[in-house]
Amino acid sequence: MVRTLITTARRLALKIASYGLMHLVVAILVAFAITRDWRLALAVGVIEPVFQTIAYSIHDHIWHRIERRRQLSGLEEASEAFTARLALMAPHEQIHPHGHAGHSHALPRSLSHVALKTVTYGLMHFMVAVIVAFALTRDWRIALAIGTIEPLVQTVFFTLHDRIWSRIEARRGRSSHQAPDLSNAA
Repeated sequence: MVRTLITTARRLALKIASYGLMHLVVAILVAFAITRDWRLALAVGVIEPVFQTIAYSIHDHIWHRIERRRQLSGLEEASEAFTARLALMAPHEQIHPHGHAGHSHALPRSLSHVALKTVTYGLMHFMVAVIVAFALTRDWRIALAIGTIEPLVQTVFFTLHDRIWSRIEARRGRSSHQAPDLSNAA
C-alpha cells in the first residue's frame, strides 16, 4: 500500500515536472518572438510557467475527479477502497482501467471529453498568461499578445504532453498486469 502511494506520488510529480519544463522552454521562446528582449522573455518564461504549473496541477486534479466520478459509483468506489486497504484485493486487481490505487491522469477517451479538457486548459492558460505578462510588462498590448499566442502554442504542446503520458501510463498498466505476483510465491 505504501509502495503504491509512493509510486503514484512519484509518477504525478514526474508528470508535473515534465509539464513545467516543457512550459518553460515554450514560454521563453514565444515571449522572445513577441518582445525581442531576452531579459523580458526570460522573466516571462521563468515566472509564468511557475503559475501555470500550479494551475495545471489543479486543472489535472479537477479533471481526474470528473473522470473518476463518471467511472465509479460511490458504493463501488468505497467497496474497492475498503477491500484494497484490507489487502483482500491482489495488487494487479487494484489497478483497474479507471486507475484505482495508482490512478491515471490520462486524457479522457471520448473526443468530446478531450476537446472539453483542452478548451478548459486553454482558457485557464490564457488568463494566467495575460495576468503574468501584464504584471511584468505593464503593457496591455504585449500582455494580450503573449496571453493569446503563448497559450495557443502551449495548448498544442499540452495535448501532446498529455497523450505521451497517457501512453506511458497505459504501458505501465499493461506491464503491471503481466508481471507475476511474487508476494504469494513464498
